[in-house]
Amino acid sequence: MLKKLKQSSLIQNYSKIYPYVKPYWIRALIAVLITIPIGSMDAVIAWSLKPYMDVVMLEQQTTASQTMLIPVLIIVFSSLQSLFNYTATYMNTWVGQKIAQGVKIDLFDKLMHYNAGYFDKLNSGDVLFRFNNDVDMACSGLLANLKLFTTRVFSSISLIAVLFYNSWQLALVAVVVLAGALYPLTTVRRKIKSVMDKTIFSGARVMTHYNETFSGNRIVTSYNLYDYQNERFKETLRSVFKLGMKMVQRTGMMSPMMHFIVSLGIAAVIWLGSYLIVTHQITPGNFVSFITALIMLYNPIKSIGNNFNSVQMALMAMERVFGLLEEVPVITNKPNAKKLGKIKKSIDYKDVCFEYVSNKPILKNINLSIKCGETIAFVGNSGGGKTTLVNLLPRFYDIKSGSISIDGQDIRDLELNSLRDKIAIVFQDNFLFSGTIRENILLGRTDVSEKQLNEAIKCACLEEFISSLEKGLDTEIGERGVLLSGGQKQRIAIARAFIKDAPIVILDEATSALDNKSEAVVQQAIDNLMKDRTVFIIAHRLSTVRNADKIVVVNYGEIVEIGTHEELLAKDNSIYGSLYKTQIK
Repeated sequence: MLKKLKQSSLIQNYSKIYPYVKPYWIRALIAVLITIPIGSMDAVIAWSLKPYMDVVMLEQQTTASQTMLIPVLIIVFSSLQSLFNYTATYMNTWVGQKIAQGVKIDLFDKLMHYNAGYFDKLNSGDVLFRFNNDVDMACSGLLANLKLFTTRVFSSISLIAVLFYNSWQLALVAVVVLAGALYPLTTVRRKIKSVMDKTIFSGARVMTHYNETFSGNRIVTSYNLYDYQNERFKETLRSVFKLGMKMVQRTGMMSPMMHFIVSLGIAAVIWLGSYLIVTHQITPGNFVSFITALIMLYNPIKSIGNNFNSVQMALMAMERVFGLLEEVPVITNKPNAKKLGKIKKSIDYKDVCFEYVSNKPILKNINLSIKCGETIAFVGNSGGGKTTLVNLLPRFYDIKSGSISIDGQDIRDLELNSLRDKIAIVFQDNFLFSGTIRENILLGRTDVSEKQLNEAIKCACLEEFISSLEKGLDTEIGERGVLLSGGQKQRIAIARAFIKDAPIVILDEATSALDNKSEAVVQQAIDNLMKDRTVFIIAHRLSTVRNADKIVVVNYGEIVEIGTHEELLAKDNSIYGSLYKTQIK
């Protein structure tokens, strides 16, 4: 049963990991082959004690040089074994690190291609644990297990051969006891599976606490949340502690139980061995060699329970890792997806319905047509679906029913990259990467000339700010742009959009978090960006959308009004007119 358990898990996982091992298969093979002499040399020491006891100790028929031969051979073999062990450990670590790198690269690529809905359901701790920690646990654990497993296999085979060489009767007793000692391992996976899943969840929550404290340090300080955050952290640690103790309760008796069974086996062998010596069926040398081989075989067994727990955890981590790799993102290209060319006519929403949670509609039968080059603004109540409606265009999410088309082509039939290349977005809270201002504007593009970059900076109203900096564009801005003001962040995001030069621009509350002075500067940059483009504006400040070609009022997932600023103000009982008058007052 133990053999089947190990084979089914190990073979399945090692077959999946093979593509990552393949580039380094020579080193991996050497690491495995070296374990053969490592394990086999255990038997040499045990076997050599028989002639030493029978000839040297009992019969005393050897010379001094012959007496020294066996101890010297033992030292030589032990030294070789240590050298091989070091080489195997080095090779395993090297290959393990390379495999982990390969898996992490693929997982990172997978992570970047998940749709927005995936991130809505996870916190940062989950991502760190599932995409990083699990890989380390799986790769290091399984490779260490492979080394341990192959070493133990060859060691056990050679030691069992020594047992049978010395006495088949004693060997049968030893093998039966060995099987009994290993039997409890068959229940390990079942016992730790549910606890392990909960431990992963709690460990992810610990990571989340650290991330939240890092990102929200100013909120913690300004609201004096030290005690509150400490209590939340302590509660999570208490949960981790309880799960750790539960793991010990379920598996902690395994090693003591194996130790007891092994002790019974040794006791039985000594009793039977004494009888066989007295009846001259074996020699004292046979017995000493047998006991040495038995102890060398049994000793690892007594502590294998703890090691086996780690092995099972590594196997489960590997299953989670490959579960992630085998997941297919919800939003992907169709097999025959087309590239989106130049946009000439219009963007059309037809009977569009959408929901984040099943049977809780966010958008209901949205019908809307935006001509190429138009500026359209979305206003309405908070949570009414304005941002969702715009987020469907670059396919952050896919609609439940209906269609969104560009020049008559359903966006689900278009290549994702070509679709998103045509859209530039300026969010309310734009994410900046750690690095320089230049790196955050270019975002990895190497085909932008210095002239184009300077033009983007000028159009984004960043010239004065950058010229005031000692290092200019090469100024470090800190993680998430912590060293910049809100207006400066927004203008860098607008400069990005100029560099992208996309025909469609989405402005999602781009000025709502700014003071009046910053808003005026950013608004000028936005006006520059909007020229000769199709523009979607989401705004709470209605003063910023007066000049839109079309204003769409979205309330509770439905379009309730469409028109220009003047048309909507002139309309009787206009929702827009009511909102506008309230804001003016």
